[in-house]
Amino acid sequence: MATQHFAFGPFVLDLQRGALMREDRLVAVGHKGLALLHAMLRSPGQVLSKAALMEAAWADTVVEDSNLSVQIAALRKLLGPQPDGSEWIATVSRAGYRFVGSVYTPESSVRDAPPAGGQPANLPDRPSIVVLPFANVSGDKEQEYLADGITEDIITTLTRFRWFRVTGRNSSFAYKGQSIDSKKVAHELGTRYVLEGSVRRSGQHLRISAQLVDAASASQIWAERYEMELKEAFAVQDAIAERVAGAIEPELLKTESLPAAARHSGNVTAWDLVRKGTWHFHHVGRDTHLKARDLFRRACRLDPELAEAHIWLARVSAGVIAYGWSDKAEQDIREGLDAALKAIQLDERNPYSHYALAICSAYANAPEQAVLAAEKAIEISPSFALGHLVLGMGQLFRGSAGEAASSLERGLTLNPHDPQNFVWCNLLALASLFAGKAEDALGAAVKARKLRPAWRPIFETLACCYAALGRLQEAGLCIDQMRQLEELSADALGPLRLRNRHWMDEVASLLKKAGWQE
Repeated sequence: MATQHFAFGPFVLDLQRGALMREDRLVAVGHKGLALLHAMLRSPGQVLSKAALMEAAWADTVVEDSNLSVQIAALRKLLGPQPDGSEWIATVSRAGYRFVGSVYTPESSVRDAPPAGGQPANLPDRPSIVVLPFANVSGDKEQEYLADGITEDIITTLTRFRWFRVTGRNSSFAYKGQSIDSKKVAHELGTRYVLEGSVRRSGQHLRISAQLVDAASASQIWAERYEMELKEAFAVQDAIAERVAGAIEPELLKTESLPAAARHSGNVTAWDLVRKGTWHFHHVGRDTHLKARDLFRRACRLDPELAEAHIWLARVSAGVIAYGWSDKAEQDIREGLDAALKAIQLDERNPYSHYALAICSAYANAPEQAVLAAEKAIEISPSFALGHLVLGMGQLFRGSAGEAASSLERGLTLNPHDPQNFVWCNLLALASLFAGKAEDALGAAVKARKLRPAWRPIFETLACCYAALGRLQEAGLCIDQMRQLEELSADALGPLRLRNRHWMDEVASLLKKAGWQE
């Protein structure tokens, strides 16, 4: 089958529709321009003579050579520059033109796709996903628009995450109404993952089911069901799209990092080291975090231009402090800040770069900078769960409890299954407590305890919550459990304590009421 789609940068040339799309939006280009672009995309990197291009666009017509230069100039203007500032189409003196950008075809294997984000060319492309049209199972064909709208919003939201590739709406909707085999679809579109789901509306009640499938193994790696009242269709669509996208992204990250941890045979690259490091990072333990840090450091030394290596080094540097696993907190956070700033320099449009700066700034006792960096991450990717979570941390550390609780709640809604959510739940509990909402605080603290039942700081928070509610017997039990757990070598809430003495006085009073003696 002849190739029907050519993708480069944010563009896709769709020959079936005779259209050029930019991030699923139609680009106004004439038939001659499309013909010239198609000719060049079929032979990227090769010099095409003026005669060959004239034949492609004006096969049955005799025209002046100036028509070709006019069309090429128009194409350059429509396409704009490449990310590095160079043009997509180069003029080769006295020879013709050459398309210099990387081109891949969704119909081909993912291994033929261009490298992304500094990834070595001999490694696989970014994780790739297709969102199939959600099925309308309402029994009412008039609700078809709602299922289609939700599907389109999820596609749009997922495209904001630059580290994985999303098949465009037109390609995925070609399967609408068909009996779908996930493995077959993934093979035809050159994707690794398939997201599928259904929409059921009953009166004003809406139920959305979604599942993420690894097509290579046909195994389900994530599934969720959402129940809500339908008050305004488009607002609901946006909310669901953000919640699904926010949940899928970390699941893909954990799944993609897993094989890298076991596949090494001695030919180690910086990207391999990062992937192996992320596998250790997600196991959340002192030894695994320190191992991950060593791997990220090695990756930075091996390839100083790999932004991902610096992002992860910054994240793990903040992590060892947050969990109390750092013996040299000042030195570790300095390393993290340097790594985050380097990541932004290398890839300023990556929300993770700004998240890395935000989390390190929070633990460097610079909450104002943390808030600004978090806001930048959210500006780049509005449904970026970690951006909202670290924004809440920065707001709490600078003394804004109400704002912090709101940001933390949104982040946890977007990303409900992250294994490190016990930290964010504990911060939400404190923010709610300081905002005068002790019941809400207790609910968040209980969630944190379920996620990490042997983490000492959560029992301090629980004791305060119970004491604030007058439940002193339960508060006392938390104090007893606190005494049995090992004290951490560093204070994860150090910046909060330094800047908010009045809150610390409140905590001390509540702990005393619970039975804690210094």
